[in-house]
This record gives sequence, C-alpha cells and structure tokens, in this order.
Amino acid sequence: MIGVVIYEALQLAGILAFALSGALVGVRRNLDILGVIVVGAATGTGGGILRDMLLGVHPPVSFLHWPNLAVAVAGSLVVFFVHPGLTRIRYFEVVFDAFGLGLFSANGAALAYASGQTIITSVLVGTIAAIGGGVIRDVLVNTVPGVLTRELYAVSALVGAGLAVGVVALGGGVIAGSLVGGTAAIALRLTSFARGWHLPRPKFAPEPVRGTPESPEPTPGSAGA
Repeated sequence: MIGVVIYEALQLAGILAFALSGALVGVRRNLDILGVIVVGAATGTGGGILRDMLLGVHPPVSFLHWPNLAVAVAGSLVVFFVHPGLTRIRYFEVVFDAFGLGLFSANGAALAYASGQTIITSVLVGTIAAIGGGVIRDVLVNTVPGVLTRELYAVSALVGAGLAVGVVALGGGVIAGSLVGGTAAIALRLTSFARGWHLPRPKFAPEPVRGTPESPEPTPGSAGA
C-alpha cells in the first residue's frame, strides 16, 4: 500500500513540475488563461502519454486517471494567478523543469524495465518520456526545443534513466530506481545550468542567411558589373 502511494506521488510530482514549467513559459509568452492551461497541461502529461504509447498502454493512463490532468490544470492555474512573483525569476522555470525531467526519466525507465523491456529500450523510453513534455511545450510556443540547445538536458535524462534501470536490474525495485535516477538527473541538470555546461558546439560562425542585415538581398543591377 505504501509503495503504491509513493509511486503515485512520484508520478503526480513529475506532472506538476512539468506543468508549472510549461505554464511559466506560457505566461512569459503572454498567452491568455486557456493558452497557459493548454501549454501547462500538455507539458505535464505529454511525456507520460508518450511513454505509455511506446510501452503499448492504450489508452494512455492520463486519459483514464483523472488526477493526472487535474494536477496539471491546477498547477497551470496557480502559475497564471501568482505569476508576477515567479516570472521575474527564470530559475523557478529551470528548477520545475529539472524536477520533471528527473522524475519522468527515471520513473519511465524503471517502469519499462520492470515490464520486461531490454536495458537499451528502457533507457530510451525513460529519456523520451522526460524530454517529450518539454519538446511539446517548446513547439507550442514556437521555440527551438530546449533538448537541442540547453545545458546537458538530454544527457541528464539519459543518466537518470540509466541509473534507474541499473537499480531495478539489481533488485532495488521501481520506486528505488525512480528515486536514485531522478535525484541524479535533477542534480546534473541544475548543476549544468548553474555552471553553464554544454555539449560541444560548432566552432565556426554560421553563414548569414540571404536577406538578413548581415547579408542583404542583392539590388537590381548590383551583380556582374
């Protein structure tokens, strides 16, 4: 009984953390109340829906288990009404996102491995579950997904998922794997943000796109003098 309660608490905590981060982005983009709720709820439940689809759970749990959507909507509404104190501090957005990332990566991977999936499949399921909500959020607000640009974002998810699978493989159970892997992923994500750690990026400067101020469109008669 206690194990079920802890598992449910971890699930809802991950959904709430992601929903808060999504709603904060919605407020920053000056969306109306419906827009904030849509972005927050999609961010909060999106990763879990992707995980369930990959594991063959149809319909996804969030479509049947009302607390999942209720927590996401409630968290979005809280952000909408109290955002003046939160949006000024971007660190809140990063912290909420990190907690969602860690909990979803570890829990998704542990659950996948416990259901009979291979190690690689389980790690990938956990990683996709972790980054899925953030990708949906960024696409909805027309931003390059953070997983492609932010500090060790996907790496943190991979580490959390890998540790979670390792704990379950050693007999630790889904809850223990979720806690260990989730803690590691959260710590790495926040540390990489604080210290500015990134994966290597191209050394050269990209060529200016034609038509931009750096490379204006040629004017009639300017070519081939």
